[in-house]
Order: sequence, then structure tokens, then C-alpha cells
Amino acid sequence: MIADFLRPEAILLQLDAKDSSDIITRLGSALHQLGIVKDNFIQATLDREASMPTGLPLAGEVNAAIPHVDVEYVNQPAVGLATLKHPVTFQNMIDPDEAVPVQLVIMLALDQPKSQVEMLQQISAVLQDETAIDRLMRAQTPEDVYDALN
Repeated sequence: MIADFLRPEAILLQLDAKDSSDIITRLGSALHQLGIVKDNFIQATLDREASMPTGLPLAGEVNAAIPHVDVEYVNQPAVGLATLKHPVTFQNMIDPDEAVPVQLVIMLALDQPKSQVEMLQQISAVLQDETAIDRLMRAQTPEDVYDALN
């Protein structure tokens, strides 16, 4: 379950981010301060995002991005989540030439390749649930986020 891996210290709500690099750095820093990821995690995630983007257009008004990186940059599994006051541009994971305005970012820091696939399936289910997305976007506290995911 996503909520089992979500760390309250890595839930950043209604952030005013400059761009995709800013939000990746801020979520990565929150995970790094907890000792969850290695020193090179943020740079590795930024590098991967540049070559294999994670922007995901959704059916509703809010689009998402799921930045992640290989397991070698992770000490222990966790998920970070951010909602943004204003959309920032990520490139589309299917069509990298297409810009996607994103307001929901779910960062994966997983230490097993198999768990990445399972977590992406769970996130996909959440991202197809417009009620859950609406609740996430309105969340004011980490508890609100946990409620939206359960």
C-alpha cells in the first residue's frame, strides 16, 4: 500500500515550486534528511528525469509526475508526495516532446526492482480515481493525505 511507504516528513502540501527540478530537489531533500536515500539520489533522479521523463497526463484537471530512480540510490523504501499551488512542467513519459502541467508529484525511493512495479500499479490505481486526486489536492495535513489514499 502506498500509505505504508509514505513518510509524513516527505509530504509537502501546496508548495510553490519554480519548476520540475525544484520539486524533485525538495522532495529528494526531505527523503535525504531522513536517511532514506543516498547523497547522489537527487542528482540521479534529475538525470533520469531528463532522459526518461515521468509526467503523466490524467483524465481530470490535475496531472501527475512520478519521479524515481534505480534502487542503488536508495537506503530504505519510502514514498514522498507533493501537491503544488501552481502547475510546473514535466515532460510526458509516453511522448517526451510533450509538456505536461503537473500539480501532483509522487516520488518513489524503492530498494527492490519488483517493488517499483507493484508500487507503480498502486499509484496508477490512485491516479485513475478522480475523488482520491481531488482529496489529495485539497489536503492540508499529512493525515488528510493518508485518508485520501486509504
